[in-house]
Amino acid sequence: MGAKGRSLALLGAAAVALPMIISTPAAAADQSGIPGIDEVRHSWNIRQLASVPKQAPFNVPEALNTDLAFSGDKAIVGNYNGFTIYDIRNPRKPKLISQVSCPGGQNDVSVSGNLVFLSTDSSRSDNSCNSVSKPASEKDAWEGIKIFDISDARAPKYVAAVETNCGSHTHTLVPDNKSKDLYLYVSSYGPRAEFPDCSPPHDLISIIKVPAKNPAAAAIVAKPVLFPDGGNPGVGGTFPDKIVSATSGCHDITVYPSKDLAAGACMGDGILFDIKNREKPRVINQVRDNEHFAFWHSATFNNEGTKVVFTDELGGGGRATCNEQIGPERGADGVYDITGRGDNRKLEFRSYFKIPRPNAESEVCVAHNGSLIPVLGKDIMVQAWYQGGISVWDFTDSARPKEIGYWERGPVSNTLTTAGPWSTYYYNGHIYSSDIEKGFEVLEIIDPRVISAKFVKMKELNAQTQTRFW
Repeated sequence: MGAKGRSLALLGAAAVALPMIISTPAAAADQSGIPGIDEVRHSWNIRQLASVPKQAPFNVPEALNTDLAFSGDKAIVGNYNGFTIYDIRNPRKPKLISQVSCPGGQNDVSVSGNLVFLSTDSSRSDNSCNSVSKPASEKDAWEGIKIFDISDARAPKYVAAVETNCGSHTHTLVPDNKSKDLYLYVSSYGPRAEFPDCSPPHDLISIIKVPAKNPAAAAIVAKPVLFPDGGNPGVGGTFPDKIVSATSGCHDITVYPSKDLAAGACMGDGILFDIKNREKPRVINQVRDNEHFAFWHSATFNNEGTKVVFTDELGGGGRATCNEQIGPERGADGVYDITGRGDNRKLEFRSYFKIPRPNAESEVCVAHNGSLIPVLGKDIMVQAWYQGGISVWDFTDSARPKEIGYWERGPVSNTLTTAGPWSTYYYNGHIYSSDIEKGFEVLEIIDPRVISAKFVKMKELNAQTQTRFW
């Protein structure tokens, strides 16, 4: 059957009441229906097109693939050892353009034009790419943001570095609303009294301004405190008890610049804030869920900017949490409607969403990074769940979210291992995934419910910097 015939056949399958499960044999599934080691299963509407293994020196277990960013026909993939640039003009055959060795995990990435920004949240001897580990208790240890120029993607050039308090676990690209300059909202946490550059309290974010005409002059311009009255004090205990992280900074921030709005996932708190003044963000609402949320990890707005999906990184990204013991409402996504206007806007809880498939006790499964699929009139996103795989789910009805597609592998081994998709985003017609151990992967969703997304073409994608699609 030709490509057109296959597409029509898949579209016709939408009328089937139950999704067809497709398996790629590897090792036998257990009696619970969990796939065997490296066995692939997926719904009828999602298939894998390509898988590019990590290349040396990134092809070792400790060199985890991390976040993704896109510019034109290039994908940038972060890795604890640096970052890789792929040519994705042909999504079925991605080609490695270059690889920059620059250790300093997590090395989350964002891109704007010819600039790539890299987060270093690992205490280093200096800000170079030849640095080595150094205790954060030593004053001259370094953590923060590095900037690269990829005008020649085959040979990226180091431009500058900016040190930030407690490093940069993640960062968010925020375009200025008055010029062509850029801001970076740097999220970090984990203060300790013995860390001279990361001492408590640490209830702030660092804001870096990057001049458009001189990126090398990037510098911190503000350190706004988001929790002047204190964040969540936390709830003690040990996993799998119901524990809650105390708030000492933010893990991730997502912005909707055209609406001057941001959502912060800040350890024990979820916040909504006004960013009209880029250097003076103002918190307008703060929510907690100590019964269900252990660690507020990331956030995604819907296209209208009237909802926020927060993720819970239960177990810190190192535990098996997609099982009967944990249940469907812990380690889940929380769907919130934004109600009211102006400074009276509030986050109103509506529902939880968690992948409906059990995972093995050897699989680290956690709600992680995803993005909207730009479907006209619907709220649908694709999301990474580590070894829980990739899930496409619909939250158009905030109170009744539902999964409409998935793709997953079985365990990578019989022992508890961190692996699987770290970040999974939709970009210009395809789903791209940064798999922690397997590498860079491309998938396709063919489903009439998302067909309008094919008409949306983006020049860039940083998932934490949202734009209006329709």
